[in-house]
Amino acid sequence: MFLKGKTAIVTGSTSGIGLAYARAFAAEGAAVVINGFGDAAAIETERAGLAETSGAVALYDAADMTKPGQIAAMVARAAKETGSVDIVVNNAGIQHVSPITEFPDDKWDAIIAINLTSAFHMMKAAIPHMKARKWGRVISTASAHSLVASPNKSAYVAAKHGLAGLTKTAALEVATDGITVNCISPGYVWTPLVENQIPDTMKARGLTREQVMNDVLLSAQPTKQFVTPEQVAAFALFLCRDEAASITGANLSMDGGWTAA
Repeated sequence: MFLKGKTAIVTGSTSGIGLAYARAFAAEGAAVVINGFGDAAAIETERAGLAETSGAVALYDAADMTKPGQIAAMVARAAKETGSVDIVVNNAGIQHVSPITEFPDDKWDAIIAINLTSAFHMMKAAIPHMKARKWGRVISTASAHSLVASPNKSAYVAAKHGLAGLTKTAALEVATDGITVNCISPGYVWTPLVENQIPDTMKARGLTREQVMNDVLLSAQPTKQFVTPEQVAAFALFLCRDEAASITGANLSMDGGWTAA
């Protein structure tokens, strides 16, 4: 359990990729702070399970990722109640699909705030704690859309490209402090959110389940395989190891070959 004695904060972690990160860190002994929305009883079940797995503190914090003060308060709480802040994963994200000419202003603002600006506020609050201990890991969930674009996703693509740039800048600033800053850029990841889109797409396009998966969702991924949350979490776990200390400022693709073309 190589993360025993360390604390990880994972935003947007009550389900999907974020919860996979939290479980991976807990399995290596880290105290974990999860964050996000959802059913209170289900969240408490996950929190208790993380504590049992790690043998360390597990907290749930409902900080709103559009509110800088709440982000800073979550970091301060983590430091107070666990003793440190060593790893942060900027994972919270939302999506809206619409042409630029019809894109709602409020959707643009929310996507930029949650997918990009929250990562800035998290880094600003957490990095001083890492500097004090001369060790830290900042990991952000970017996307293949941090490297390439798709139509009708202007806010998401802009936010993810911005996250890649923020990662590079922060990495340079803390390069001599024992802190690495990287982002992981998955392609389509198999989550309940993706799975739940399939029936509607089948109906709307008159396609079979297999056609939706291969010809719509996985059209850009040469492997024709979804990335799994557990694979993304395992990659993040490696970035926390001492063997990964020289990996910083990197945008690490995990997209089944999507961005190779």
